[in-house]
Amino acid sequence: MRDDAMSVRPVARIARGVAASDGAGVKLHRVIGNPALPEVDPFLLLDEFRSADGADYVAGFPDHPHRGFETVTYMLAGRMRHGDNRGNSGLLTPGSVQWMTAGRGIVHSEMPEQENGLMWGFQLWVNLPARDKMIAPRYQDIAPDRVPEAALPGGGKARVLAGAFAGVIGPVEGIVTEPLLLDLALPAGVRAAVPMPRGHSVFVYPFEGDAVVGEANANVPRGSAAVLGEGEIALLGGGNAGARMLLAAARPLAEPVARYGPFVMNTQAELRQAVADFQAGRF
Repeated sequence: MRDDAMSVRPVARIARGVAASDGAGVKLHRVIGNPALPEVDPFLLLDEFRSADGADYVAGFPDHPHRGFETVTYMLAGRMRHGDNRGNSGLLTPGSVQWMTAGRGIVHSEMPEQENGLMWGFQLWVNLPARDKMIAPRYQDIAPDRVPEAALPGGGKARVLAGAFAGVIGPVEGIVTEPLLLDLALPAGVRAAVPMPRGHSVFVYPFEGDAVVGEANANVPRGSAAVLGEGEIALLGGGNAGARMLLAAARPLAEPVARYGPFVMNTQAELRQAVADFQAGRF
């Protein structure tokens, strides 16, 4: 799977996630969007929610607005109902993914459909370029059986959520930052070489076990993100006990970021307009 003439991306930095809460008090592990790792352009935020205690998540994420970016929700366990002010509704179940382009504005909610038991998943925020921040909102709701899986040498496997890997094309389409998003499972001692588009930003987040990354075998513990440097290959391994990880890559925007809560624009004036539009009911 690896062409030895291709350069391997080194680990540029490793940052540990921090405890956080959002919505109506849902407990989270914030990996991107904290002081140690504010962003990995165009990725603005990565939260992991994982608890079997309903008190940690049952209040959910009641109605709240978004403008100027995209949210990606990926479920591993539990059931989450989403709905919005345009009449859209859907159910996120284990293995499903939703890529929501908020664009010029939407008000939506994400509420658990359970009061106990394991609720586990991720939300990733992906910035939109200035020219697309005011496009019409849209959803891509992907059921678990629509997410293809690639079998890898040595017993590894990859669920391909977006982009293409190992001859498999993910179901998420038409995203301007040209993302690659993988749920990658590697047994102990098994390595995978993932081709990377030149210039894309890349991070890896192990959520089961510890990963080894790059030719230097940098250890990335569960709960930490590794941001990779330049190169043509992301070389990843399952460590001594195997690992499961998210790999995310996308084209950086290199544009100014003006951010206030659920609004992400390019200037402070655009942020003020977003707040005014929301308060006036124009979303």
